[in-house]
Amino acid sequence: MRDGPVPGASGTALPATGDEDAPDAEPGELDEEELDGPLPFEPGPPSVEPGPRRLRVPEGEIVRRVDRFVADRTGLSRSYVQKLIAEGRLVDDDGRRLRANSEVRGGGVTLEVPPPEIPYHLEPDPSIDVPVAYQDDDLLIVDKPAGLVVHPAPGHWRGTLVNALLARGDHYGGIAGVARPGIVHRLDRDTSGLLIVARNDAAQAAVMAQLKARRVRKTYLALVQGSVAASVGRIEAPIGRDPKDRKRMAVVPDGRQATTGYRVRERFPAWTLLELDLITGRTHQIRVHLAALGHPVAGDPVYGTGTARKGPDGLGRLFLHAWRLELVSPSSARLIRVEAPLPAELETVLEGLREVEASAGGRQGGAA
Repeated sequence: MRDGPVPGASGTALPATGDEDAPDAEPGELDEEELDGPLPFEPGPPSVEPGPRRLRVPEGEIVRRVDRFVADRTGLSRSYVQKLIAEGRLVDDDGRRLRANSEVRGGGVTLEVPPPEIPYHLEPDPSIDVPVAYQDDDLLIVDKPAGLVVHPAPGHWRGTLVNALLARGDHYGGIAGVARPGIVHRLDRDTSGLLIVARNDAAQAAVMAQLKARRVRKTYLALVQGSVAASVGRIEAPIGRDPKDRKRMAVVPDGRQATTGYRVRERFPAWTLLELDLITGRTHQIRVHLAALGHPVAGDPVYGTGTARKGPDGLGRLFLHAWRLELVSPSSARLIRVEAPLPAELETVLEGLREVEASAGGRQGGAA
């Protein structure tokens, strides 16, 4: 158990510099990080309210290409607009169907937007309870329970967060595809905590841009094995597929750059509770970085070894929780800050560790 250079990596876990401010955080995940993996099927078109949309062309103005005009006015991609035009869904004021390269002089055009395509196997599931921690016209921030997969994939079309979202009867952004309505990042199935869901395309694009620019601050809580020496640190080590097991990730020299900041929140004789800032977003980043540092997350069946795999008494899951999110509102530009307290099953584990520590302290005091 140590802090210092991570084996096989060029980065290090740096000691505290005296700055208690956590670094900005970034993307969410494909499994804890960015939406950078293969889609289960081709992305669908961006989501807009279905129905007719009339777009006025000012008198005296000449639209040389109506497909470009419609794309600019609606925010839809030009390729999707061309698809709708090819289906005969764009007409002029006289009801005549237009072509993508049609010229329009004054008047207006009407675009018929079809309902979003939902795969037949993607069904709403009102039985899945997902608490909402924050809500406005642009965003939902949900408190995902451990054990819940974020979105469907081949062989797992039901029982996901997306199925629960569809049951709300809400409207979501469609930029990430029909299998990921409103989704801008992911959490591991066994990780609990805050997850951003966009309620329209503009919000989804804005949040994804913030994630890419590392302007979304994401802070996790994790109980790790051993005593982390530095009170504040920064782990910089590239992450890629484990060459010995392609189902796992690992710190590898030719991996993608990855950075995790941390602060010690509470110490126990055999465990340390950390606050972690996800500065970059790589698959399983927190779990891989901490395991490489010699402090695997408690209850991690993939990257933990020995005692860490089981964790302290009473732990029945991975002790990793997305605790706090900070981002800028897509519409008002105000700062949104949301926190989700530790789930009861994790708080109970900490209480048990505190009781053991207090008991041990009392015995030592009596012996003295």
